[in-house]
Amino acid sequence: MTVTYSSKVANATFFGFHRLLLKWKGSIYKLLYREFIVFATLYTAISVLYRFFLTGSQKRFFEKLAIYCDKYAEQIPVTFVLGFYVTLVVNRWWNQFVNLPWPDRLMFLISSCVQGRDEYGRLLRRTLMRYVNLTSLLIFRSVSTAVYKRFPTMDHVV
Repeated sequence: MTVTYSSKVANATFFGFHRLLLKWKGSIYKLLYREFIVFATLYTAISVLYRFFLTGSQKRFFEKLAIYCDKYAEQIPVTFVLGFYVTLVVNRWWNQFVNLPWPDRLMFLISSCVQGRDEYGRLLRRTLMRYVNLTSLLIFRSVSTAVYKRFPTMDHVV
């Protein structure tokens, strides 16, 4: 099930952003907090073990093991993974931009498909474009606070 947060995101302030993150059901923070807690706990335990309980020779062996693991960790470059992630994010943003309803495209389609040079054809094209503008306004009103402030009630829309 998709949960929409458009109105909450549009009205979020800079200092209220942390409250918005706690409201999100599908947040990346809520998805990864368990793994982060396990990682932080294991890191702290290994650090305490290394600093307080290992002898000098055991510390050198641990350091050699860490260097050996680091050598194999470099085989997957971080820039490749980061580039893949950035490409994914930019593609999602571009798809959202492309899917915005542009009235101009629909206007060209209506003007080419609705025939007639008489009064009826002109009024039909005008009425259809008014409906298109109304739907665009209602969509942008639900997403943007600036548009919502300009048209707060249905009387303002009319």
